[in-house]
Amino acid sequence: MTPGPPRWIVGVDIGGTSLRAGMVPFAGGEPVAVVTGPSRPEEGAPQMVRRVVGMVRDSMESLGEEAAGIGIGVPGPLDRARGIVIEAPNLGWRDLPLRDMVARRTGLPVALDNDANCAAYGEWWMGAGRGTQRLIGLTLGTGIGGGIVLGGEIYHGASDSAGEVGHMSVRHPGRTCSCGGRGCVEAYASGPALAARAAEGIDSAPNSSLATLVREGPGPVTAEAVCGAAAAGDAYAMRVVEEAARILAVAVANLVHLFNPEIIVLGGGLAGAGEVLFGPLRAEARRRTFRPAWEACRIVAARFPATAGMIGAAGVLKRAIHG
Repeated sequence: MTPGPPRWIVGVDIGGTSLRAGMVPFAGGEPVAVVTGPSRPEEGAPQMVRRVVGMVRDSMESLGEEAAGIGIGVPGPLDRARGIVIEAPNLGWRDLPLRDMVARRTGLPVALDNDANCAAYGEWWMGAGRGTQRLIGLTLGTGIGGGIVLGGEIYHGASDSAGEVGHMSVRHPGRTCSCGGRGCVEAYASGPALAARAAEGIDSAPNSSLATLVREGPGPVTAEAVCGAAAAGDAYAMRVVEEAARILAVAVANLVHLFNPEIIVLGGGLAGAGEVLFGPLRAEARRRTFRPAWEACRIVAARFPATAGMIGAAGVLKRAIHG
């Protein structure tokens, strides 16, 4: 009996805080039988890889289906050709042959790509950018990740390092970034940067809900708290988010000029701030760009903010193995 066409691909999203695996339809769509767990990088790479493999098996068993393969989104930089994670500082990984480690344990084909690339590809394939030819995806979270999709292909650059939007310089000399550089957009508009900026000026806003949180709460101000306060109309929190949005707009304007995309998709936790972020970002980016490029481009929220990475990772495997 001739086997039927493949129906499922396991999409895996590996992050510094959490791991996710889910069964993505071969034709594309939302993952089902999603399994999640903490990353716990302090336990070491072998243990984390064992848990990833266990989550892959749990997802397949939950659905009662086999998969055509496994696509994995992981922080980089990577050597995709050899399936190696060259360095993932948040995970403590260096020169880890992740593709082969997972393939040996599962007996399935495996493909790797950068996690932000996967999120961008997921939004291009099935999400907010479906039907476009030129998409840029930004993931606004602990860092700022970027992915570029041109003509349906992820643009990787000469050494798999393209799309590092978070490390575009927007200020000189600027604040020190986690990468060791100065003036990177990530040092101003990432989650930790937003929280730090809010904490720095909190004494000037004693009536802010964030000031009350500092006085009475269990811990320091978080980016989630800042975005929540801004969305609720807290004037101080709104100013902090708007400042970050205007700096992020510098990077967005540069991307519009360089790539002339049809769409820029924003995902990650900070994108949940809504119009408090998107309004000033669009206004400042528009002010900085040529009219024809601006009029051709939309800046929108991700359709799959929580699952685009899994969807895109499955798409990467599909392209790598099945074309």
